[in-house]
Amino acid sequence: MTEKAYKLLAIQENITNRSAKDLIDRGVVYSSGKKVVMARAEISVKARFRVEEISRVKIIFEDENIIAIDKPAYVTSEQIAKKRKQKLLHRLDKETSGILLLVKDETFRQKAIEAFKKFEVQKEYIAWVDGTIIEKATIDKPILTIKKDGGAYSKISKDGRDSISEIEPLMIEGKSSKIKVNIKTGRTHQIRVHLKSEGHPIIGDKLYGGSKHKRVLLHAAKISLMGYSFESKEPKDFRL
Repeated sequence: MTEKAYKLLAIQENITNRSAKDLIDRGVVYSSGKKVVMARAEISVKARFRVEEISRVKIIFEDENIIAIDKPAYVTSEQIAKKRKQKLLHRLDKETSGILLLVKDETFRQKAIEAFKKFEVQKEYIAWVDGTIIEKATIDKPILTIKKDGGAYSKISKDGRDSISEIEPLMIEGKSSKIKVNIKTGRTHQIRVHLKSEGHPIIGDKLYGGSKHKRVLLHAAKISLMGYSFESKEPKDFRL
């Protein structure tokens, strides 16, 4: 006998069907060691679930212009902006953790947008990738983004926009590498696409060919703009 996954999870966790569906959509529900990816998938009524803990969203700075958030994985940028009732200055993918900025003042927002356009914003990420990286490198490849059905997919293309990422090795563990990435441009999925193009997809990045992991191992560690500078420590789940 089978039943929809979210309904069984709701019973097990004593939560509403809507809350159960949200947990599955966030990517934090597992059964028999595998992530449950479809809330409406039919699953055995004997299935047992494990739910990963979602870290708390932290405010690390706030003034009259800006709010700096330490975003955990599994929470979308849009969910945070909606709850805070402020506009996003940029976005992080759902499974990417780290510094996320919201803006409170419209004049400041317009100036900040111009700073992004002029490449005056410094952004540093940390990633675990497949393969060994032993030297610094600059990836200068144009990226084309295709948006469809509320999602997006990017690829290297001569028809794309200029995109530059600088990578630096930090650690090698087995056949994996921990690296630092500074991006000079801010294209959709830029780091993920650039690293895939070099044969080093981010671990956990199923969309771009990374090896299996419970989350995409990408963390927005630092951002500096217009006299502001913020940092985020690597979270506990940012490990192999």
